[in-house]
Amino acid sequence: MSDFTGKVVVITGAGSGIGRALALNLAREGARLALSDVDTGGLAETVRQAKALGAEVKDDHLDVTQREAVLAYADAVVAYFGKVNQVYNNAGIAYHGEFEKSEFKDFERVMDVDFWGVVNGTKAFLPHLIASGDGHVVNISSLFGLLSMPGQSAYNSAKFAVRGFTESLRQEMLIAEHPVKVTCVHPGGIKTAIARNATAGPGEDLATFAEFFDKKLARTTPEDAAKTIVSGVRRSKPRVLIGLDAKALDGWVRLVGPGYQRIVAILAARVMPKSSAK
Repeated sequence: MSDFTGKVVVITGAGSGIGRALALNLAREGARLALSDVDTGGLAETVRQAKALGAEVKDDHLDVTQREAVLAYADAVVAYFGKVNQVYNNAGIAYHGEFEKSEFKDFERVMDVDFWGVVNGTKAFLPHLIASGDGHVVNISSLFGLLSMPGQSAYNSAKFAVRGFTESLRQEMLIAEHPVKVTCVHPGGIKTAIARNATAGPGEDLATFAEFFDKKLARTTPEDAAKTIVSGVRRSKPRVLIGLDAKALDGWVRLVGPGYQRIVAILAARVMPKSSAK
């Protein structure tokens, strides 16, 4: 028996990457899984693997930007399992592009999925987590929720917002003495398809950027990321940093302060793929 045996766990974005790795990790821990994604093919493969590990699984197509659908989904999960103990708001997308050249719709799309998707999932499930008497909200931010990068203004905005929202929520749960723990997760470079599946602004060479991310920045496997997250949840940690890059850069930013911005700008101008737009 593990800490997760019999717990009802909700994971969004479970069709690949960290979401799939979390699902399989928690399946081995004996959790009962409610898995969702917009990618039904990827989700089906995750479900197949989780069931092969003996997990009870409810799987659903879910667009986390559709608030009414998320609210209805929460009710459906509770109707199916009778309770919900943990929610991992993991679904996310990426966008690479200079703010000056980006359109409002580019920014809005990232905010809708990466921030509002987290808010929607948290709001929909929070009453059920409180009612469980043993609730836990796990929201996936990013290393880019701890420091900013040029070309990532939309993603930075969403992930900084997730961090602020999650930390405030934790404080509210403490004040209200609700039986709900709250964890904010900050992955560094993870070996997933997020960069390859990203969209890009005018003049950006997305293929070159994705190759740069995969070869230079992605150091941690989704499986190792999932292990770190589950360990952090088990210990009720308010913040989980994933990867040596996240830990080192978080410490560096704390040490240097706002001066890090100029240093990053100089380094990025030298090493990051250049935009062809003028």
